[in-house]
Amino acid sequence: RVLVCQQKSCGKGLFNLTCSHLNLVEKEYFGLEFRSQAGNHVWLEALKPITKQIKNPKEVLFKFMVKFFPVDPGHLREELTRYLFTLQIKKDLALGQLPCSDKSAALLVSHLLQSELGDFHEETDQQHLETHRYLPNQEYLDNKIMHYHRKHSGKTPAESDIQLLDVARKLEMYGIRPHPASDGEGMQINLAVTHMGVLVLRGNTKINTFNWSKIRKLSFKRKHFLIKLHANISALCKDTLEFTMASRDTCKAFWKTCVEYHAFFRLSEEPKSRPKALLCSKGSSFRYSGRTQRQLLEHGRKAKMKSLPFERKHYASRYDERQCRSSPDLLTDVSKQV
Repeated sequence: RVLVCQQKSCGKGLFNLTCSHLNLVEKEYFGLEFRSQAGNHVWLEALKPITKQIKNPKEVLFKFMVKFFPVDPGHLREELTRYLFTLQIKKDLALGQLPCSDKSAALLVSHLLQSELGDFHEETDQQHLETHRYLPNQEYLDNKIMHYHRKHSGKTPAESDIQLLDVARKLEMYGIRPHPASDGEGMQINLAVTHMGVLVLRGNTKINTFNWSKIRKLSFKRKHFLIKLHANISALCKDTLEFTMASRDTCKAFWKTCVEYHAFFRLSEEPKSRPKALLCSKGSSFRYSGRTQRQLLEHGRKAKMKSLPFERKHYASRYDERQCRSSPDLLTDVSKQV
């Protein structure tokens, strides 16, 4: 399907069209990512015209992806939302972007098999694992995957999604997207932002966490990312911590992601727009647009709606008794359709 939006549309217009096509209610957890002209992966901004973000729209591929990872996926009300999160975990595993132990990886894939194939059947499992790549080192884990799959008998696809997300949320790197940088001493590190604040990692190991309550201000100057701490915190260390990133564009993109994460997880409602200065303005006017997590949860409690039905893709016909429906691999197909 082709999604058509006006030439002067802001990013929110295209994003809303995509969510309407999917019949997605809890849309604020997601975003459209694309590769900028400079080669960086950035999120499509909701309040900025698309033409100001993209020079040649015909050459851009948008990827519909999970943007905000809640600490507890149990907060996700809709079956469709949980399914899309499951597809994101599946994609991250296949690309090696969710490092974890062999045991955790095999357990995650076993839940995917239960959702996609139904109950364990040795010959079917073996054939499927030969033709479908879930992990970079999958050939070493086939027997472990099937061992776990055997234990999931009777679980529906929706139940498998819930169990997979419960395993994923306990992983050290769940919801973490590392951004390469260097610290004040020139050491190579990674920065990341999560529901709790800004993380500093060496490889995949967390070496520092700056909770939102400790941070007074986040800013950037050229390619330098700055974390300013509250006075009672900075008494124990420096007032301002500085990290260097590859370029101004990568630094600004990470800063914007931090602004949105803080607003989504910490604010009670969507931040209001500031009036434009008549003559000049200092600093960026960028802000998060959309419902916050608190608003999403409150809406869910008040609405008390039944989960909207949707169809999911499956590879076998062993779901008749389990009332499973079928649908496209949404994360893949939507990016092509947009």
